[in-house]
Amino acid sequence: DIPGRPERGMPSPSSDPPNVLQSSHPLILHKITQMRKAKAGPKYLNQLLREVSTFLCYEATADLEMEPCAVTSRLGEEKGQRLANRVAIVPVMRGGLGMLEAMTEMVCNARVYHLGIYRDKKSLMPVEYYNKLPKRVTVQTAFVLDPCPLSGATAIAAIDILKAWGSTADFKLRVKFVCIGASQQAVDNISSAHPDVPIHVGLIDRLHDPDGAPLAPILPGLGDIGDRLFGTDGNDDFDEDGLDGA
Repeated sequence: DIPGRPERGMPSPSSDPPNVLQSSHPLILHKITQMRKAKAGPKYLNQLLREVSTFLCYEATADLEMEPCAVTSRLGEEKGQRLANRVAIVPVMRGGLGMLEAMTEMVCNARVYHLGIYRDKKSLMPVEYYNKLPKRVTVQTAFVLDPCPLSGATAIAAIDILKAWGSTADFKLRVKFVCIGASQQAVDNISSAHPDVPIHVGLIDRLHDPDGAPLAPILPGLGDIGDRLFGTDGNDDFDEDGLDGA
């Protein structure tokens, strides 16, 4: 750690906007550490990504509205509760696909809408190349999945697209953003652009250079999640049998 700066991953309530919700679950920090292992290949990385996403999904869905319902049990008619609104899961390709399975397992009746966005290398601006949002808006809440935003530009673009698609004179789509790890700059940028969007993050990398820019790469060892998940990072030296013991 660098003297005078917050420890990596430690919450800093005084500096974080109110819509930034960093997890304090020890298993999330433990498993993110395992994701950094140099020999964690696509299979093991996908397992860890799915497990961390499950924890984050549990936290991100904690305030979903419920409604009473009747259920026929073996003992007869009983009273219960169910989700009151329809939910959409929106992975930003490619990295967001690694979080999708965990989210859909937890919210099994969720709709899945894919967005493809990349950052142009010259202009550094987000470019949309794939959009499978339906014409009609039939959901009330959408969860945007993007594992490791660095600047937040792609996440902001995805949220912009969803808000434009899901907003009418009579209805406003509720959007939440879920990520595994993020730079402080990304969190600040997303929060500034969309202060009404809750940001659920496993770990915030708060280290930066003297000019205030995040140190690269964020969360050392994670690399490009999309490339690592799909084996396109050029690294063939990995061990798929590594276990983290939790």
